[in-house]
Amino acid sequence: MRTTLVWLRNDLRLHDHLPLQCALEKSDQLLLVYCLPDIWFQSTTYGFPKINNIRLEFLLQSLEDLRKHAQERGGELIFRRGNPPEIVAELAERHRVDVVFAHREHAPEEKGDEDNLREKLQVPLRLCDGNSLLKETELPFSLVDLPQVFSNFRKQVEKEVQISRPIPVPKILAPHPQDCPPGIIPNLEDLGFEPFIRDIRSVYRFAGGETAALSRVQHYLWKSHAIKTYKETRNGMLKADDSAKLSPWLALGCLSPKHVYQEVRRYENDVVTNDSTYWLIFELWWREYFRWITRLHGEKLFRSGGLRNQSPRVEHWEKWLEAWCQGETGVPFVDAHMRKLNATGYMSNRGRQNVASFLVRDLQQDWRLGAAYFESRLIDYDVHSNWGNWNYVAGVGNDPREDRYFNLVTQTLRYDSNGEFIIRWVPELRDVPPKEIPHVVQFTRQQRAKYRLGAYPEPIVFSSAWRR
Repeated sequence: MRTTLVWLRNDLRLHDHLPLQCALEKSDQLLLVYCLPDIWFQSTTYGFPKINNIRLEFLLQSLEDLRKHAQERGGELIFRRGNPPEIVAELAERHRVDVVFAHREHAPEEKGDEDNLREKLQVPLRLCDGNSLLKETELPFSLVDLPQVFSNFRKQVEKEVQISRPIPVPKILAPHPQDCPPGIIPNLEDLGFEPFIRDIRSVYRFAGGETAALSRVQHYLWKSHAIKTYKETRNGMLKADDSAKLSPWLALGCLSPKHVYQEVRRYENDVVTNDSTYWLIFELWWREYFRWITRLHGEKLFRSGGLRNQSPRVEHWEKWLEAWCQGETGVPFVDAHMRKLNATGYMSNRGRQNVASFLVRDLQQDWRLGAAYFESRLIDYDVHSNWGNWNYVAGVGNDPREDRYFNLVTQTLRYDSNGEFIIRWVPELRDVPPKEIPHVVQFTRQQRAKYRLGAYPEPIVFSSAWRR
């Protein structure tokens, strides 16, 4: 009897799963294994938790959903907690596994786990490219010749590459060994975390898992047809369908980017092709680019100097960092976005660019602190996109358009001119006339007293660019 093991990490789905397909071709018994790393319950080198209760609940929901789908097909999800390479190697030895399959990861920490597992295993470890649109062998250039600028990468892949179709969901899974207990998937309290109480101000309720992921794609494209206006509405912050909001499921691998790509192309063929449908694919290419950037540059992505090896000048003011983290900077557009992040685990892309620019440009803090805080808080945390985008904002990546400064006053005027988003998350400003909210940072003491802003802090910094 042949037994195979699939080691799951950021690929919590059954559709478009190459390691699973390879394992099923060669097995009478299958161990579908997820190990929750103990290291995730420690603080990072920057002092933040590796993961918080909101992000962890999304993960646990995704695991429960995957177990349900596996059981429906005759299989089982094996859950463990500990050191993943040690746990997987132990399971492989105990159940006489013939080969271990997994998706290849690109970041240093994950690659280190792969190396550790290979050393511990007595059987082959087969790593497959996945969780991306392209395999490395499908790139129209060698990895060392990866274009330094995104636009050059995009133009080349769009011109020369054909995206393969996603792998269908297997109808049947091989059974797991009967002497291998599945393990109980814990809840937040079991893991020592406070329950996550959903904030009623959130415009969208995320639920982890492949079921919710596929449902969201179906809704955004085929039910609401919101994709038709994606390019025009994607910077909106008040409606559930302002943007696609697929990133949490893409990050955990509950959703394959190839599935999204295929569905957008099908929509273009059956309904309409326009700038908005293209723009969603454009965003997938950004995601793809950051993955290959991480693969190529590794540790450079996480250093102060980034890909350019040019460390920006920084100030070390812990009170400023704490104010930024808590949404108490006295800059309404920043505070609203940070408070939403803390309450929901999600922030729009427009918000991320603005709060990152403020931390790096206006507060002159180490950009890695912001990246690490996002890691602990975002339900759509993706190591490649998160650290790649922070490189971009900090001006330490490759793109010549980097080093951009976001003027918080003009950004507020453009994207929240009536202050509706800000008031939702910064209710201390409810007595301020909407047209004045973008200019709160310039209020005199008399104006602050007039609008009863005693509970809201004065700006911790002031930029001359914010003047009317």
